[in-house]
Formats: sequence, C-alpha cells, structure tokens
Amino acid sequence: DNAVAESFFGSMQIELLDRQHWATRDQLGSAMFEWIEAFCSPTRRHSYLGYLSPTDHEARHTAPAVAA
Repeated sequence: DNAVAESFFGSMQIELLDRQHWATRDQLGSAMFEWIEAFCSPTRRHSYLGYLSPTDHEARHTAPAVAA
C-alpha cells in the first residue's frame, strides 16, 4: 500500500511546489529539504500517526531513560 507516500507527495505538491517557481534545481532541492526537515517532519500532523506530529509521536512512544 502506497497511501502514506502518495499522501506525502500530494501534500508537498499542494503546500510547496504549486506555490512557487525556482530558477534552479538547487533552489528547488533546498526548498524541498527545508519543507521536509523544518515543517513536515517536526510539526505537521499526520493522520497515520493519530494526527500527531512526528516529533510528538516519537516523544509519546519513546520511554524515558531510567537511571540505573
């Protein structure tokens, strides 16, 4: 099932690629990297994570370190 990947690329198309044109491929690559690393990964809520951001999902499912 490619639903997660299709949703990701659809969101990137709507939220980034359809809103601006870039002069070079390097500028486009930088914009895509920035969108993924600065917005999509840390803050954007995802339905497949129960509408949590990846950062919140990871924090919820990572056990706190226990002192030995």
